[in-house]
Amino acid sequence: MNAQLPEYKQWLIKAEHDLQSAKILLHSDEPVRDTAVYHCQQVAEKSLKAVLVFWNEPLMRTHDITALVEKCIKHDNSFEKWRDVAEELTPYAPFFRYPGDIMEPDPEDCTNALEKAKELYGFVANLLKDNPA
Repeated sequence: MNAQLPEYKQWLIKAEHDLQSAKILLHSDEPVRDTAVYHCQQVAEKSLKAVLVFWNEPLMRTHDITALVEKCIKHDNSFEKWRDVAEELTPYAPFFRYPGDIMEPDPEDCTNALEKAKELYGFVANLLKDNPA
């Protein structure tokens, strides 16, 4: 990755890489669902951090997508529609990364998480494309 790119573009590239990783992990012959949903959460987190960096907001050291969405809403009310997605994806940061009662999510939950992550990434990518620095 080119370190000379603006920081917000670097965040967006990292989000895209997480999206590619999630797709590969879910669509392989032997899906790795616990890791895939973590990458879905990371897509959302890094996409939102990209737009906050673009808006010159101080970077929040958090995995809480809801908190990031709330911060985005202060700049642009169109982020309001991502509240439910934030609540859905935030738990995937810690929930399946460690041993516990449930080792991996259901296939349907994974497919849904991937779709939501892809939609949020596309929304942010289009917003930033329409507002170049």
